[in-house]
Amino acid sequence: MLQQFITSAPHFALSAIAAVAGLFIVICVHEFGHFWVARRCGVQIETFSIGFGKEIFGWTDKHGTRWKVSWLPLGGYVKMFGDANPASMPGDGVKTMTDDEKRVAFFHQSIGKRMAVVVAGPAFNYFFAIIVMALFFTFQGQPYTTPDVSSVIEDSAAAAVGIKTGDHIVSVDGRPIERFEDIIGVVAMNSGTPVSMEILRNNEPIKLMVTPKITVVTDRFGGQQKIGRIGITSDTSKTRKLTPIQSVRQAAVESWNLTVGTVKAIGQIIMGTRSASELQGPASILGMLGHAGHDGFVSWIHLVAFISVNLGFVNLLPIPLLDGGHLAFYTYEKLFGRPLNERVQEMGMRIGMAMILSLMLFVTWNDLSHFGFFIHFRDWLFS
Repeated sequence: MLQQFITSAPHFALSAIAAVAGLFIVICVHEFGHFWVARRCGVQIETFSIGFGKEIFGWTDKHGTRWKVSWLPLGGYVKMFGDANPASMPGDGVKTMTDDEKRVAFFHQSIGKRMAVVVAGPAFNYFFAIIVMALFFTFQGQPYTTPDVSSVIEDSAAAAVGIKTGDHIVSVDGRPIERFEDIIGVVAMNSGTPVSMEILRNNEPIKLMVTPKITVVTDRFGGQQKIGRIGITSDTSKTRKLTPIQSVRQAAVESWNLTVGTVKAIGQIIMGTRSASELQGPASILGMLGHAGHDGFVSWIHLVAFISVNLGFVNLLPIPLLDGGHLAFYTYEKLFGRPLNERVQEMGMRIGMAMILSLMLFVTWNDLSHFGFFIHFRDWLFS
């Protein structure tokens, strides 16, 4: 047992470092977006925290901002002057502030400035992901697989509509295809739904309609997901160097496609065509980051970039407590010339808190199920 622990310790240490570092980066990027724009809008920042709860360590800078790391690493917050709590609800003293205090208080800024501060967090997550991917595309190149069919699986959706080896895929569902990875991204999100395809065979264009078959796949953590597959493969891999402008454009396209895929997945879960058990929580995210750390820096930093995009998108959802909820309140104020009723805002925040806590409990349950916790616990209980 001791020898096994000594042998596995370096592996576990690398996984833990990769997981914590990845989560730390995406949270820092998000909160720094709020911080940076707020400072430039003249807002006084009281606290910049990574994590919630009791402080582990920290320091106070010359502007009076307390920078700290706290025990519960499930997010972070920037507390601005006038905030009652990390959720950025106005404090009791907001209405009785002096003119000097109002100049540096978040809630006495113009609607435009408040909206800019709120949207800056998600925006920085997207900017970070685009910059990371663009740098790799420029200096290392973008690895890709050509959209040429090298094999067709028997009894597959592709075989049923007559796709053959050697066909070149031009477009899928109206989207131009440059890489085989583009096909996978479109098809995976359209399980059971007919999609149009245009192919070239001997330089002759052919248009087809193919319905991806629903396939259950198991990830490295034991979690199962239902995705669409048409049953074709490509084995021609290449790497292309992109110019800086091309790299930024391609990185932006990758970020956009990831966002669209997330929206589609949420819609499918709501409509019942996709299982909610596929939702992953913090434990699964940490696990993926840990495993990616063993796959190498490139795999790890790409995963960090993708998680950053997802964090930015989720925070833009119009749920009270999230940035999107605050944006919804400020949009109402902009349209009607007055803030939303305080009681309504408070009720919205409570509902938002209940929704977020319920979601966290649900995805944590999913994580424990994926990791086989309940099976191991049952076996231990009745052993």
